[in-house]
Order: sequence, then C-alpha cells, then structure tokens
Amino acid sequence: MSESSTGAAAVEAVTEAAAAAGNWRRAGVAGAAIGVIAAGAAAGVAIERLTVGRGMRKKARLALDSSGPYGSLRGMPGTAYAEDGTELFYEVEEVEEGGAGGPDGGRASRRRGLRGRRASPPVTVVFSHGYCLSQDSWHFQRAALRGVVRAVYWDQRSHARSGRGVDQLERGVPVSIDDLGRDLKAVIEAAAPEGPLVLVGHSMGGMTTMALADQFPELIRERVVGVALVGTSSGQLGQVNFGLPVAGMNAVRRVLPGVLRALGSQAELVERGRRATADLFAGVIKRYSFSSKDVDPAIARFAERMIESTPIDVVAEFYPAFTEHDKAEALKHFADLPVLVLAGEHDMVTPSGHSEAIAERLPDAELVLVPDAGHMVMLEHPEVVTERLVELLARAGGVPVADGAAASRG
Repeated sequence: MSESSTGAAAVEAVTEAAAAAGNWRRAGVAGAAIGVIAAGAAAGVAIERLTVGRGMRKKARLALDSSGPYGSLRGMPGTAYAEDGTELFYEVEEVEEGGAGGPDGGRASRRRGLRGRRASPPVTVVFSHGYCLSQDSWHFQRAALRGVVRAVYWDQRSHARSGRGVDQLERGVPVSIDDLGRDLKAVIEAAAPEGPLVLVGHSMGGMTTMALADQFPELIRERVVGVALVGTSSGQLGQVNFGLPVAGMNAVRRVLPGVLRALGSQAELVERGRRATADLFAGVIKRYSFSSKDVDPAIARFAERMIESTPIDVVAEFYPAFTEHDKAEALKHFADLPVLVLAGEHDMVTPSGHSEAIAERLPDAELVLVPDAGHMVMLEHPEVVTERLVELLARAGGVPVADGAAASRG
C-alpha cells in the first residue's frame, strides 16, 4: 500500500471512529488533529495503533511519563515582560568554573575580575523553541552544553510556563511572528543585557529569530556572533502540504481558519475530546515529528506531552501567523555571521527545501540535511544537532575547541 493510501485509510478509520463516539468526541478528534498539524505533526494515523487496547496504551504512557528524564533540566528562573505586558518565562544556565564563554574559556575574564577590572561578559546562547513545544525541546543540547556555555532557554508567549498573550487574551489582537521577535528582544534585554549572543531557533523559534533581525538589525550587527536555524522557514508556509495530496490540502486550507476559530471558541469541549482521544493521535505525532523507525518510545512520548499541553485556543490563535510569515529579506542581516542551517531530510512540516532556500540567500552558511530525520531533529538525532551547534559556537568564539569537543560527545 502506498504512503498516501495508508494515510487516507487511517484518516477514514479515525473519522469513522469519531462519528460513532458522539459530538464532543468528534470535536476532540478535530481539535487534536489540528493541534498536531500546527505543532509539526500534521495528518495521518498508523492503522496498527487502532488495534491496540486503549487501557494498555494508557498504562504505557503513564510508565513512560514516570520513567523518562526528558524535560527535567532546570536553570535559574527569570521573567521578562513583552511590550503588551505578557510574562515571558526563561531560565539561565551559567558557565561553571573552568568552563567556556570566550576564546580562552573565560579564564582571562576571571583574571581581570580578580584584578579589580570589570570582567568581559561571556557569549550567551539563546534558544527559541517551536510551535506547541517548550524550552524543554532542547533537552539533549542543554544537557551537553550545561556549564560549558552561558545559555538562555525561554518559553514563547502562551506556551508552557510563559503567560497567555495579553493582547490576544484581553484585546483580541491576532498574534504575529513580529510579536515573537519583539518578545525575544525582551528576553535578551532581561537575561543577557550585554555581551555577544548566539541565536538558536527551531521551527517557529527560527522564524522568531528572523523577526528579531528584521525589526532590530542594530542588535544583530552589534551583538550577535552566530545564528543557528533548525527545521525552519523564511516564508511560503502556505504551500506546505504535510505529505497529503495537493488537492486535499488545498481544500483543508480553505476551511481551516474557520474551523480553528470555531474550535478555539469551544476550548473546554475540545480539550475534553483531545484527552479522550490522545491514544489515537500519538501515532500522528510520531509520524510527523520523527522519521526514524526506531525512535525511543520515551522520546516520542516526551514530544507528545509537549504538544498535548498546548491549549486548542492557543493552537487556533497562532496558526494564521504562519501563512503570513515572510522574512526572506531579513536573512540579509545574518550574511556576515557564522550561520548553521539544519533540517531533517524527511521533515514534512517545514520541508528541507525551505532550509535550502534559506541557505541560498546565505551562501556562506553551513547547510546540514540530516538523513532519516523529521521535524523534531534535535530530539531524533540529538548528537548530530549538538555537534553542529558546538562547531558553530567554536567558530563564533563561544567555546574553545577542547571544551566544544567534550560537549559534542555529551
């Protein structure tokens, strides 16, 4: 059976199951499906999952939730405030004694400090996560770089531990990628007000980084020493078909905005349905987040938890921003910097062609397409992503070579 035939059969099976389960559950199925599309796990369910007992799947999920260490790393917490007053939660990991932070590993800075002079601020690496994820999506990179570099991890507005967007919640203002760029500026001002910066963004986080450059080119020019754009796009996301037949996806695009608005207005109903049908959509998330056949079930469950925790009204709120996103011109602000452009070869959410398009505008950038990898490449092949990030940091002067090699080995 072809991949498209399998997907169509799976969707039909899920639709029939939903129809038999009542209205509130149908809403949950639709809400879960749309949430997965928006998060980077588009449409289609593995047929074999429908034959496994729900009780067994629930017990397996509980076991994985309790055993996996993923998402458990924590740093020094802080709060930044966006222009509209939204609380943006971040955590800082400081350089340990003897760690990196500059060309000499921070040793000269410490010596100057001991002599009574002001120590030079270390390089700070700022990690921005993707849609319906959280700062914990960088778990493996965080574990490898801990203590080696100064790093800031933050939750985008309305995601994880950051507050709901005030403009969206109280004033009904649509969220935009430009809003996210300004949010990133606020986080930088609060958590890394001075010193060189390396900006790392995955998916929506990469778009956030581009929006920062578009609105604050002087910040890029004066402080940024390196950029990593992982599984992201500079625009034309309205043309992505998530592996579905083009005609079918065009029909979905026509009705999706209205469906999202309706689901967002019935958030409580839809959330009940999403919880009840979570077992059906675990396969969706895995299929569109990963490409490898042997992904650790605990990692797959970790991704599910992040996506499941994003409320449906937040999913609905953000979706239109992606079709409007166009930051190809903003890439010029990265032209003179060390840049890493990395994507999974089988990413169906922000296809690798979008990374190739970014690299065409940045001919000096390093383009890395990871075989057998999907959208969540930093979880699926963490060693590749970490190694390339360490090489970028070394080029940017953020880590000495010896410390960088140790970090890339984890």
